[in-house]
Amino acid sequence: MKINQLKINTLSYTHLQIGCCKLSVDCNTRHRYRFKKTINATLTYYILNGFQLALTIMKYLSIMILILLSAGSADAQSKKLQKATFGMGCFWCSEALFQRLEGVTAVRSGFEGGSVPNPSYEDVCTGTTGHAEVIEVSYDPSKIKYDDLLEVFWKSHDPTTLNRQGADVGTQYRSVVFYHNDEQKQIAEKYKKELNATNAYGKPVVTAIDKAGPFYVAEAYHQDYFNKNGNQPYCRLVILPKLEKLEKVFKAKLKKN
Repeated sequence: MKINQLKINTLSYTHLQIGCCKLSVDCNTRHRYRFKKTINATLTYYILNGFQLALTIMKYLSIMILILLSAGSADAQSKKLQKATFGMGCFWCSEALFQRLEGVTAVRSGFEGGSVPNPSYEDVCTGTTGHAEVIEVSYDPSKIKYDDLLEVFWKSHDPTTLNRQGADVGTQYRSVVFYHNDEQKQIAEKYKKELNATNAYGKPVVTAIDKAGPFYVAEAYHQDYFNKNGNQPYCRLVILPKLEKLEKVFKAKLKKN
């Protein structure tokens, strides 16, 4: 009886050992699985976040590159542009004409050639400041040449009347070219000489050709005047006929839109 009982106890102990070993193996397996799962989850988290961070960095770098390229392009464009300054009577008329030329990017009405700094329109109208009403033209020389601008200038007003354009009388309405470099000076002087040599107007051209000095922008209500006040009597009676002539004589040089 004791021997049989001992065998049973021995067998039970053996089974217990096997069960414990199996339990231990199962626990270790579960721990390894959970650990592996945790590691994978952690790696996935950092990979995804790292990828999102990389995308964010690339996005901002792309934006910065575009900004720099745009700034460079704008700077290159501004360096390409040149200026021309003309006085040919009332700047409302002059501005409206030159705004319509292909290659002209901007036209500003203002005052130049006087001795009083930063004059007002009322100051210039007294005729005592020495300024002329002028337009400052920004243009792209690859689209329109300075010679072309001069041609429009001389054919759009009367350059034979001293200090007068139509009903506008005074030194502020004088015919004048303000050159910005030696090349402009030479071209303007040559053109004027040819006009007088061929007696193009039947009378001498009295247009002054002076070196550009300080340009003072006129008050805001003078800017883009015809486009904003086209129905005003002065615009319809004085400016509109000049625009109609421009369209006939210089049709090929006008903007398409």
